[in-house]
Amino acid sequence: MDVHALGWVGLGLVVIVLISIDIIGHVRTPHAPTMKEAALWTVGYVSLAMLFGIGIWAIYGGQYAGEFYGGWITEWSLSLDNLFVFVIIMNSFRVPREYQQKALLSGIIIALVMRLIFILIGAALIERFSWVFFIFGAWLLWTAYSQARQGTGGDEKESEQGENGFIRLVRRIVPVTDGYYSDRFLYRHGGKTAVTPLLLVVLALGSADLMFAFDSIPAIFGLTKEPYLVFACNAFALLGLRQLYFLIDGLLDRLVYLHYGLAVILGFIGVKLILHALHENTLPFINGGQGFESVPEVGTPLSLAVIAGTLIITVIASILKSRHSKALRAPQPINRSAKAEQDAARSSVREVADSDEQHTEPRPSVD
Repeated sequence: MDVHALGWVGLGLVVIVLISIDIIGHVRTPHAPTMKEAALWTVGYVSLAMLFGIGIWAIYGGQYAGEFYGGWITEWSLSLDNLFVFVIIMNSFRVPREYQQKALLSGIIIALVMRLIFILIGAALIERFSWVFFIFGAWLLWTAYSQARQGTGGDEKESEQGENGFIRLVRRIVPVTDGYYSDRFLYRHGGKTAVTPLLLVVLALGSADLMFAFDSIPAIFGLTKEPYLVFACNAFALLGLRQLYFLIDGLLDRLVYLHYGLAVILGFIGVKLILHALHENTLPFINGGQGFESVPEVGTPLSLAVIAGTLIITVIASILKSRHSKALRAPQPINRSAKAEQDAARSSVREVADSDEQHTEPRPSVD
């Protein structure tokens, strides 16, 4: 895939325009978006990603379009996991809802810049050293195991402790105001400048997303080797993440099997990377530096089917589980007629007992 410089310029302009629209249309007037607003913007970002994939199909062919869609769906699904951490950060800092849009957008901008650097470095390594896929594959398998552990609640306590440690560290280095001053990042008073908690939120969001990038970017490189497509997948997924946050932040608790679904996706891509590394092997201590021709390669159609199928099964299973749990917690309805019959029966028994006591003669005492 030979991407002209104008292709990169065009993608960059699209990202800048979308960020500018968000800043002018949402951030300049702080407000908490309604469900309808968040849903419309989410549909808009999904539609843009679909149109971009069609453009890739028209210019470069169906194979690269399939790689983009596979990478975008993977990045989008992994972004759902990001939202769990974002919700924890927002709640920990007690960010007012009307200021959360600015915090999320600022954190996403930082994340996009850092991810672009990460993608370019990763692409250079892959081009020169094909054995990097062994590392990426092993890392994804370990991440899949970690995701499965999170599904059982094994890592929940650790993430909260890390968040509190970050807050304490920043407060030791720079002065931080006690509260929020509108949606400002810095506040100057009495000749001294201090950072507000909103800036700490942005740094926490950006650093948390960078940690997620170590999982998602190798996963997308497992679906496509093209850095242009990898960055496009990240851009469209992250730019739509802000509105997706407001759309489903109340529904995240219902996706009880999300971690297991992500573990399956990451594990599948990890195996795919290792198979590809074995097929393209150049390490001299493995098979004399020769590739394993008999090792199968996983194609794009199969990757798309596994990723999409896993997500669909995960969502359906989570919904069914949530409904079942809700039904068990719900109070059982009282059968009025049955209760009335039981009360009448108890009343008749008491009446009979009282009548027997009245008509029973006292027994004579025995010396």
